[in-house]
Amino acid sequence: MNKKTLIYLTLIAILLASCGSAASSPEMLAEMDYSMEAPREAPAAEGSTSYDSENAFAGSQSVSEQIVIKNADLSIIVNDPAASLDRISRMAEGMGGFVVSAQVYRQELEDGQEVLQASATIRVPAERLNEALEQIRAESSKPVVYENINSQDVTREYTDLQSRLRNLEAAEAQLQEIMLEAKKTEDVLSVYYQLTQVREQIEVTKGQIQYYEQSAALSAISVQLVPDAAVRPLTIAGWEPAGVAKEALQSLINGLKSLANIGIWAVLFALPLLLIVFAPVALVVYAIRRLRRRSKTITEPPSTAA
Repeated sequence: MNKKTLIYLTLIAILLASCGSAASSPEMLAEMDYSMEAPREAPAAEGSTSYDSENAFAGSQSVSEQIVIKNADLSIIVNDPAASLDRISRMAEGMGGFVVSAQVYRQELEDGQEVLQASATIRVPAERLNEALEQIRAESSKPVVYENINSQDVTREYTDLQSRLRNLEAAEAQLQEIMLEAKKTEDVLSVYYQLTQVREQIEVTKGQIQYYEQSAALSAISVQLVPDAAVRPLTIAGWEPAGVAKEALQSLINGLKSLANIGIWAVLFALPLLLIVFAPVALVVYAIRRLRRRSKTITEPPSTAA
């Protein structure tokens, strides 16, 4: 078998290796290994690695534990957002995690008062997520405004990536062997190009695997720290002007609403009814009065001059 045919067969094997979903099946994995091993006639170069389908199948079964990504979001009311943010940051670092981002900014309330508000995203070990949430809740003496914990099982995606990586690494090893045996310049360049493509896919796949591993190992917590003054009503010796003003405004709205309802009834109901009922009566009364005036004028004799 000439080397050009060997190169073509290897390129076909590389295309098959790039299909991660097909590689996750043991039957397809065995077929892929056979297609990659069958064309090999030359002895393996010293220091090269060979690909065993049985070992690959065993490796695909080694990922038995679930890979679950857990994250949380919550919003709490605190007296001092800046101080709470500092304590939460130190807590994350003390647990072996870190602070992804942190913000402290000013917020103007309706009464013109300016207060500090803070937010942060931290990462803590996944096994200590509940402990971290308890410490964050302890920053406030009031009920939690909002809290959400979500989980994402990525075991299947992680297993597919592992299988894809093994096949890509096997294709890389065979391409390296072919490059050592190639004599013609065009064959060397062709194999080098394919080897570069496979190495790029290997790096991308490793990055995806690392992302899943780090995300599953460290849970992300997004915290919103709301100042107590932003939700506390204004009180003066137990008197809440804001509450009284709100009641007065509501009473005014109710009174205006009642007047508007009366006006609508007067225009759409009472006025047409008055026109229908009293208009004929008014016309009759007007006609009678005119007749009386006319008859009175006829019956009275004209006055004579002295």
